[in-house]
Order: sequence, then structure tokens, then C-alpha cells
Amino acid sequence: MSGNDFIIVDSDKEEESAPTEEKKEVTVSEKEEKKQEDEYEKVCFMCHRPESAAGKMIELPNHITICQSCMQRSFDTMTNGSVDFSKLMNSIPGIQFLNLSDLENAIPKRQKIKKKKDAEQKPVKKLNIKDMPVPHKIKARLDEYVVGQEHAKKAMSVAVYNHYKRVASGTLDDIEIEKSNMLMIGPTGSGKTYLVKTLAKLLDVPLAITDATSLTEAGYIGDDIESVVSKLLTAADNDVERAEQGIIFIDEIDKIAKKRNSSQRDVSGESVQQGMLKLLEGSEVEVPVGANSKNAMVPLTTVNTKNILFICGGAFPDLDLIIKERLSKKSSMGFNAELKDKYDKDKNLVSKVTIEDLRKFGMIPEFIGRLPIIFTLQGLDKEMLVKILKEPRNAILKQYQKLLALDEVSLDFDEGALEAIAEKAMEKDTGARALRAIIEEFMLDIMYEIPKDDSIGQVTITREYIEGTGGPVIQLRSQSVPLLGQPV
Repeated sequence: MSGNDFIIVDSDKEEESAPTEEKKEVTVSEKEEKKQEDEYEKVCFMCHRPESAAGKMIELPNHITICQSCMQRSFDTMTNGSVDFSKLMNSIPGIQFLNLSDLENAIPKRQKIKKKKDAEQKPVKKLNIKDMPVPHKIKARLDEYVVGQEHAKKAMSVAVYNHYKRVASGTLDDIEIEKSNMLMIGPTGSGKTYLVKTLAKLLDVPLAITDATSLTEAGYIGDDIESVVSKLLTAADNDVERAEQGIIFIDEIDKIAKKRNSSQRDVSGESVQQGMLKLLEGSEVEVPVGANSKNAMVPLTTVNTKNILFICGGAFPDLDLIIKERLSKKSSMGFNAELKDKYDKDKNLVSKVTIEDLRKFGMIPEFIGRLPIIFTLQGLDKEMLVKILKEPRNAILKQYQKLLALDEVSLDFDEGALEAIAEKAMEKDTGARALRAIIEEFMLDIMYEIPKDDSIGQVTITREYIEGTGGPVIQLRSQSVPLLGQPV
């Protein structure tokens, strides 16, 4: 190349090359945003439902998304229903109806949740009578988790099997099978809630556990009666069809008994029982989605309670006194006379309960009539408490043994220690709930000290340690002690 030669540079090409790189960057960022949109779905700012449940969202400034039903409710509230939002949106596209600049600091920057994978979305299984476990198999599974209570487990197994046969059969002929709602009566800590949880896990159906103490008459502070169905809908991931095949367990049902000798309005007693009548029998109720009470901003959906199994449970304190009074009214003179203290030491007195006893306790006859299956749970004695400690699949002792096995230490309890724990639990009179508190108390020092010393191989809990007159037996690894779950 000579000195007179010139290099000609095409400036247009240089200018074109730069925007191309920018376009590539823009394209990459757009792909990332699109990928994020595929992984996440928008959530309604007002009712908190995702796009998959509420439908297409309306985007507003400041990253706000609102579903169409909530937007329509907002218009109905402001205009008394005179504006049709869908027509207004079609006729005036792109118009901003609300000024939300004041909420800029209070609104999250990204109002999205991660989409559920297809594997996580459980398809609604149609009930088939052939696939339903028969009563003896249901009871066998309950036996793995719950000790004793043979009559209660048998009654529950038969009632649940008959109920789901009724749901699966539908209206095959003119004979319509009535609902088999249940009422469980038993002292605290006897396993009422645990039985229901195990049952729902076995049947793989939605379960809602609620508490009757918070229920009040409509219009008063507290949860509405429909809130129990709303909790079941939440447990079924807002799937109405799946929720209509679920189980609702209402605990502390004895707390809505009629108040005696009260001049005030009974808003949490008899009125709640009356409000639950149609719910137990089977009717279509409008329940709020994702909330406990109805209001203008919460969407409602209709749930039919005809195929929902209701299980009510309660301790019914002082019910034994009512039963004893009824049984003691028999003749107290002559050869067939009964001693007045005959029933004082009867531990299973509650099993002799009748509908008349429940009516005297404060339950109205219409309410009891919608709970045709009534059974009782026995109070736990010393022998049953020892079995609860070691026999169930997830027994308390097995839990602690697993915790120490993670530290490569074997944990053992001798029979005397188990009996001492059961005796202490009997004194507390709170059933199986007392066992955990007692074990936590004396295992505290062991769980604290063992991780300090790697030479400890086995710990044996003795009766003397439980009673405070001695200590646990500790063996070192040098003595060739096998770990939990390993062969000798």
C-alpha cells in the first residue's frame, strides 16, 4: 500500500453495527423476562388469587394486577351496580380508571407467585367403590398409629366406608342413602383429632380441622358458620369439586352448647347450632375464597355440602354427672336397690351416654339428629399410656431414638422408666398430651450433654432417673455398643 492510498471507512456500517449489539441485548433481556413470565403467574392485589384460579388479570400502574371479578365488585360498590365493567373496558381501551400513585410505597414491586408444576397439581380423582379400602383395612391402618379405642376405630371405619360408598354411588336408583355424620365424645388427650388426621391421610381427601369456639351468629364479631367450609376449600387448593368430597372436623363442639340461666343473647351457643343445621344436612352455601368472612372485595363461590363428611368432637366436661344422675334415679329401696356410689368409680361412664343426656347438656335435638353416629373414646389408663409411648409407628420414644441416632448414639428405655412416665402422666390428667411434656423435661439434659462427648455410644433411661433418685446408664463406644437400627 502506497502513501497516497486512502482507507475508506463506511460510517453507515459502523452506525448499523452498534444498534445490532443493542438489539441482541434487548432480545436477551426480553427472553429472560418471557422465561420469568412462564415460571411465574400474576396474583390479584385484592383477593390474592393467582391467575390460574381467577382468570386473566388487569394490569394497573405500580405493578398492580387485579382480577376482573374484583374490579367489577369495585365498580358495583362505587356505582351501585350501574356500570358493566366488561362493556366499559371493551368500549374504552387503555383508559386508567384509578389513580394509585399514593400507594406507590405500599405496593410490592413484583406481585407474582411461582406457577405450580404439572406434577404438583393433583387431578380430581373420581371415587370408585372398588378402590375404597374396606372397614377392616381402614381399622388396621388406624391401629398402626392409635393405641386402644377399639370401638371408636371400628365405628369410624364403618361410617367413613359407608359415606364414600354413598358419594361414589350417587343416585343410581330411587333409594337415597342418608349422610353418616359423626359425633365423638371423649376426654382431652384421648386421640380424637389424631384419629381424624390419620383417617384423612389414609383416604387422601382434603381435611379441614376447625374449632367451634370462634364461631358466632352472622353479624357478630367472630367467624361465620360458612368459614368451616371455606377452610376446606383452602385445603383443596380452591378446587370446589375436590372440596365437596372432603372431611370437616369441628373440634370443641361442646363449647356451642346452650348457655344456662343467661339473660343475654346467646350468639355463640344455640344460634350457632341452628345455623349449622343446613350445613350438616347438605345444602349449597356461598363461601368466601381465601377469607373467613364475606365482604364486597372477596370473591364468593358456591359449595354443596351434601357429600362433605362432618365429624364433630368434644370433651363434654361434666357430662358424666348428667349420666350418673339419670342412672341413679332407679329405686333405692328393696332387694333390687342400687348403691349411690355404684357409678363413682366407673371410668367408662361416658360410654352410657344417650341423646337425652346430650340434650340436657345443651345440644338442641335438631343438631343431634343430624349426627346419627355417636361414639365415645375411653380415658387412657396406665397400660395404654405405656403402649402409646412405644408401639405406634411414630411413637414419642421412636422420635427421640431417631434424634440421637443422628448423633450416632443409641437410646433405650427400660420398662420401669416407661411405667414411671405413665404414672406421672396420669397425675396430670391431660391424656396423651402429658407424655410429651414429661419426656421433654427429663430429656433436656441428655440432649444437651451428649453432643459434647463423642465417646458416648448408648444411653439407657431408668426409673430412678425419671423419679429423680438416680441417673441414666451411659455406655461408651469402647464397649462395642451397637447403634440404633444396626445389627449386633
